[in-house]
Amino acid sequence: MNIDFANLQLQYQKYKVDIDANIQAVLNKSNYIMGEEVHELEQALAEFTGAKHAITCSSGTDALLLAMMAMDIQPGDEIITTPFTFIATAETIALMRAVPVFVDIEEDTLNIDARKIEAAITEKTKAIIAVSLYGQPCDMDAINQLKIKHSKLKIIIDGAQSFGSTYNGKTDSNLGDISTTSFFPAKPLGCYGDGGALFTNNDSYAEKIKMMRVHGQNKRYHHKYIGMGGRLDTMQAAILLAKLQHYPQELADRQQVAHCYTDALFDILQAPVIKSNRASAWAQYTVRVNNRDELQAKLKENGVPTAVHYPMPLHLQECFQYLNYKQGDFPISEKASNEVMSLPMNSFLTNDQVDYVVAKIQENF
Repeated sequence: MNIDFANLQLQYQKYKVDIDANIQAVLNKSNYIMGEEVHELEQALAEFTGAKHAITCSSGTDALLLAMMAMDIQPGDEIITTPFTFIATAETIALMRAVPVFVDIEEDTLNIDARKIEAAITEKTKAIIAVSLYGQPCDMDAINQLKIKHSKLKIIIDGAQSFGSTYNGKTDSNLGDISTTSFFPAKPLGCYGDGGALFTNNDSYAEKIKMMRVHGQNKRYHHKYIGMGGRLDTMQAAILLAKLQHYPQELADRQQVAHCYTDALFDILQAPVIKSNRASAWAQYTVRVNNRDELQAKLKENGVPTAVHYPMPLHLQECFQYLNYKQGDFPISEKASNEVMSLPMNSFLTNDQVDYVVAKIQENF
């Protein structure tokens, strides 16, 4: 049996009629930049999340940049985040000429350990970027207490992997001063190229972000801010509009796949714990194993693809040597990077396929 890690082709075939019709509508109108589908998608995203403002953009990476630009992050400002994440989280901080300040993660969730954040706060700290790793929000109660205590502290949610997740019944698009997500094709809700979005209930931030994604324009060829070419293509908006209507069911199906994995593997493999007040979007189903390379090779031989999210924490990456972190500074992140392995996770895995993955893992324990 061959298992597809993300099943993007099968998803397209299921939604082909709607997706093709939406693409053809854009071609017929030839309004490829900021067409009406972009505005329709933003309205639909706002309705789905409950956020006052949903603003699409060119990628999840650009969403983080736009969030920091809207907050007027300056060179030398410090932003606290996790070293156990995709590089875009800290890369964008560095691109703003701000300083990434890392805090280690929780052993059970692999999200940033909110109990360790306060020790990293200085007079230069301007924001926390909380990453909803693998689809589960961080301990936002604890993080919001820090925001109350340090009144100038801003919260950005890097929800690139967690669109549709919840914390205390609230979507993670509503958990920060600005929340972001990615529509990269393999994300839980993906387009057919790059795309992203920002969510905020702050009118001032929303107005600024909308201008900054079109080169800081407040009207054509009049530029209030230094901005970027950060728009979502109309074609990608049309694709997302077709897919969004199926997304609640896809989230439910992802939950079912995750429950099947957990029930079958809990006694032999450790997976991130989903806290009782949270629901994950299950961008990945990631387990921890001591013999990762060996197990990956055996699974590959049996048609089971796996991935590693992520093999090296950010504080040990060559590009961040200038921060002067060293091996041993964040031991939980370092340990996790040597152990994590993601299993196939998507809404279209059948029970037989899940059973097959489980059986091939169990054969090696």
